Amino acid sequence: MAENETGQERTEQPTPKRLQEARKKGQVPRSRELNTLITLLCGAFGLLAFGSSITTGLAGTLEHYFSLHAIQVETPGQLTATFGEAMWQGLLMLIPMFLILIAGAFAGPLMLGGWTFSTSAIAFKLEKIDPLKGLKRIASLKSLMELLKAIAKFFLVTAVAVGVIWALFDELLLLGKENPQAALAHTGDIAIWAFLGFCLALIAIAGADVPFQLWDHSRQMRMTRQEIKDEVKETEGRPEVKSKIRTLQRERAQQRMFDEIPEASVVITNPSHYAVALKYDEHGSRAPVVVAKGRDLIAARIREVASEHDIALFSAPPLARAIYATTDLNQEIPARLYVAVAQVLAYIHQLNQAARPGRPKPQPPRNLPVPEDLAARVDE
Repeated sequence: MAENETGQERTEQPTPKRLQEARKKGQVPRSRELNTLITLLCGAFGLLAFGSSITTGLAGTLEHYFSLHAIQVETPGQLTATFGEAMWQGLLMLIPMFLILIAGAFAGPLMLGGWTFSTSAIAFKLEKIDPLKGLKRIASLKSLMELLKAIAKFFLVTAVAVGVIWALFDELLLLGKENPQAALAHTGDIAIWAFLGFCLALIAIAGADVPFQLWDHSRQMRMTRQEIKDEVKETEGRPEVKSKIRTLQRERAQQRMFDEIPEASVVITNPSHYAVALKYDEHGSRAPVVVAKGRDLIAARIREVASEHDIALFSAPPLARAIYATTDLNQEIPARLYVAVAQVLAYIHQLNQAARPGRPKPQPPRNLPVPEDLAARVDE
């Protein structure tokens, strides 16, 4: 199992962050054999598509520019100009082949590893000239794989070359008896068969090299347990920082909650351990909404803020516990508590009306219909 510099085994699969950082550094799986295969296939396709026109055009160019009169040969500079013009015409004819080969050179890396550009891959590093690390690279599994590929390519390409020459030996001998135009066209056909033979040889090599490169890249990207822990700390933050952030978020949420209390319709208390502030808008909400809730010190603060803004306090321990346990902030109360809360709100409305001169003071509701299972949830 691979180990890092600290001696720990790399047993864990790489995280997305590790793979992304490696890609930025240019560390992606690559297969030179696949690149060579794709380039050769593109070359064979180009010869099939444009081979005849290219050979015909080159033959015509040779016949036109190298059929010189004695006067043209004796004229100073004429021979050089004619040669340059012939070369330019030949290059123009080969442009389609060049474009196809360039596309093949880009297609291979894009098929395995995708597009990536990184200057760190070509940057100077002292470890690249370290003799000890150089010996490790020479004795590595990857170097052994490269040696086996080189040997396999030598034998396969040699076998294909011998096979092509053996199969087309008679045709190769006849090239010298053909006229230049026919010989060039015939040479193009032979080159196509040679390209296809080399491609067949490289398919087997690339078929073994691509899985090896993917496996080797995955092996190099593996991480130790400590590296994963360090990455988690770096990504999500250290525990003390996360705790501080949660504390600040809780304080801000509580402050926003206290700011909503002046808009509440009533604060229902336990009377001292729990407190919930309800807001009910006859035209805006279907049911009362919890705008603040808390226990112990927060409950005391809720009662204090409510008293400062003349918000009615109503002591109903089972109802306070039930609302606290079943309803989150800015949510409507459960339907099973509608009747009990409605009686409280009606009492508060009557109490506000009784503040006018001559109005009798109402009696607070007793035995509110609070389901016992809802009130018991706070203990759970």
